[in-house]
Amino acid sequence: MKENITMASDMNDYFNKKKSQGEGFEKKSSGTDGNGGSGNGGGGANMPQMPKIDFNFGGSKAGITYFLIAIVLVLVLAKPFTIIEEGERGILSTNGKYSDQSLLPGLHFILPVIQKVYIVDTKVRIINYASSIEAGGGSASSGINAKPAITVLDKRGLPVAIELTVQYRLNAQYAAQTISNWGFSWEDKIINPVARDIVRNIVGKYDAENLPQMRNTIATEIETGIRDSVANLENAPADLQSIQLREIVLPPKVKEQIENVQIAKQQVQRAEQEVQRAEQEALRRAAESRGIAEKARIEAQGLADAVTIEAEAKAKANHLVSKSLTPDLLKLEQIQIQGKFNEALKENKDAKIFLTPGGSTPNIWVDMKDAKQRTSTAAE
Repeated sequence: MKENITMASDMNDYFNKKKSQGEGFEKKSSGTDGNGGSGNGGGGANMPQMPKIDFNFGGSKAGITYFLIAIVLVLVLAKPFTIIEEGERGILSTNGKYSDQSLLPGLHFILPVIQKVYIVDTKVRIINYASSIEAGGGSASSGINAKPAITVLDKRGLPVAIELTVQYRLNAQYAAQTISNWGFSWEDKIINPVARDIVRNIVGKYDAENLPQMRNTIATEIETGIRDSVANLENAPADLQSIQLREIVLPPKVKEQIENVQIAKQQVQRAEQEVQRAEQEALRRAAESRGIAEKARIEAQGLADAVTIEAEAKAKANHLVSKSLTPDLLKLEQIQIQGKFNEALKENKDAKIFLTPGGSTPNIWVDMKDAKQRTSTAAE
């Protein structure tokens, strides 16, 4: 600003000096007129004079203020700077040629008219491949792009609709190269064609009725295929966040057929469960019967063993007793019993003793003092 004011002052001094020289020349011409007149006959008074330019703006402070305001307006209208926010990158174009490096978030100065900055979004964006009912949701400005579901022909040529969600973002490191190679509609040239091509190639290998059972495998294959295809592109233009298989929409006939198969399988499983239940019940009853029979056998065996043990004990005892009954012992026993009877006869002389045949040891003692015993004996 100071340089502009100084330049204006110098030019003003220059023109003032020229004006002074012109006035001196005019006076000199009028003074040497041959007629001694006022100099009108020489024609010098009719010379054109250069207009005076006032670069001091009247010499007032208001002129300087107007000049500064004019400069500020020029700067504002030319806008020699740009501001890039977080989640964005700037693509600098100089005379129509893109720079290799994108501009980071912040304030950047540019040359008006010669340079221009294009802002690109590097935040996460979403493409929803959905049915026509859901296709109206979302917009490019919100970062959500809704597209129709991907229509695929299965192995037998039946139409199948695949609903998919792809989350991605522009690779900020190579943003300038991506825009230079693919343009600002790069996602419609990269993500969308790749996703549709991969889905068609993978789903086309299966029969429609097998797709629900193979859902996890198909989802993994689709994600791997899309990631590999995008990563193999030059400068890896996109960073894929996630790829989700949301829905497999089957034709009505195929869906009905699958439902019938599922119902038949459920009935078979129900019948198998009933058979297994009956078998388990039979096994339970057989086990219960075996338990009862085993219990009876064990009880009978216990009784038999008890009788056998008792008989063996008695036999053993009799054997021991028989072995211990020697003639001397029997005589001793007879003498002892005879002695007891003799003692008894002393007190009851009416008693009767009956001896067993072939032996001397009495085995019946009858007290004749008792009236009932006497009557019973007399009757015999």
